[in-house]
Amino acid sequence: MRLEHLPEEFIKASAVIDEIERHGFEAYFVGGSVRDTLLGKKSHDVDIATSAYPEEIKQIFKRTVDVGIDHGTVLVLYEEDQYEITTFRTESTYQDYRRPDTVTFVRSLEEDLKRRDFTINALALEKNGTIIDLFDGLADLKNGVIRAVGDPKERFHEDALRMMRGLRFASQLDFDIEKETMGAIYQFHSLLSKISVERITIEFVKLLLGENRQKGLLPFIETECYQSCPGLKEKTMALLRFSELPNKMIEEERMVWAMLLRELAIPITESRDFLKLWKLSNHLIHDVTELSYGLGQRLEADWQPKDLFRMGLEKVLIVEKMLFFYGQEVKLEEAEKLFSGLPITDRKQLKVTGNDLLAEIDQKPGKWLGRLIDQLEEAVINGVLVNEKQALIAYAKEFVKKE
Repeated sequence: MRLEHLPEEFIKASAVIDEIERHGFEAYFVGGSVRDTLLGKKSHDVDIATSAYPEEIKQIFKRTVDVGIDHGTVLVLYEEDQYEITTFRTESTYQDYRRPDTVTFVRSLEEDLKRRDFTINALALEKNGTIIDLFDGLADLKNGVIRAVGDPKERFHEDALRMMRGLRFASQLDFDIEKETMGAIYQFHSLLSKISVERITIEFVKLLLGENRQKGLLPFIETECYQSCPGLKEKTMALLRFSELPNKMIEEERMVWAMLLRELAIPITESRDFLKLWKLSNHLIHDVTELSYGLGQRLEADWQPKDLFRMGLEKVLIVEKMLFFYGQEVKLEEAEKLFSGLPITDRKQLKVTGNDLLAEIDQKPGKWLGRLIDQLEEAVINGVLVNEKQALIAYAKEFVKKE
């Protein structure tokens, strides 16, 4: 098979291949960019595999960076672009089920391609558009199939993360996992416990953000991969409920986690501990916890002023979008109108400060001041009190008297 029209990024990168070939070596486009191009999807990074060894690549090009030279990868800075160029290689045994004990550089494209994970990722593309397909990857692309290269048991025993990658590709590409590949995932799912949580998290999130979430999530449950994931071991039924939500694409990661927390019935008070198990950042955990709170409130009733104020407009609209998955009407314009109608949308907009209150109230600073400002804020938000300095001070004095 030959592509008649190569995408612009391949045409630009062809000059790099020309230079490698001019020095007597082979070079091809490989990996996800080839797969995505054949699927008519926009490719992002262009990766090149070559028979030239790393030191030979460094002699050919003036500007290089050793980004992964032990594994044969050199970053070539060419004109205004940069390309990862990796030497054909074979790999030894994998003692940790993730990284090979040794890497051997070879001159053979076939040796390089047969170590890859799935047939749809084991395609190579010549600069003239000719596709090199040694493992029937084109047929699997056409038929929408995720199939391991060679023996799936060997592939997953080498690198257990490939199991999560296969599930993720099924979701992202709307493909089915081939029977033997599925069986090998089930057989070796426990090896995921050998993989770092951070790597599993990346694949899990991509799976849940995929074009057809159910295509990845149902096999994730059926193969019992979830048993090796943080906090999910006893959550079979909850995950099945999650899989039954409308199969529309979820827009962003924060929505994924907020919806998962709800289906897992994890209380807000315990959500931080659960999300920490997945090694999420503190910033993301904060956002997800707020969205989870907002979703729970909104599913029970219409927006209340205090919740609108607490959430902020961005998160209010995200919560509103999540209502679709729970069979409720999404009211973005109405939510935005309600938010814009708040007397204040930020504490800084209060017409009185802590220093103003200390100047008017004969008390030393303490926790009482924070409680007082909270009370003033709530009174203004709910329309009980106008946001004017004298009115706020008068209200504050009365509040302190009652304390």
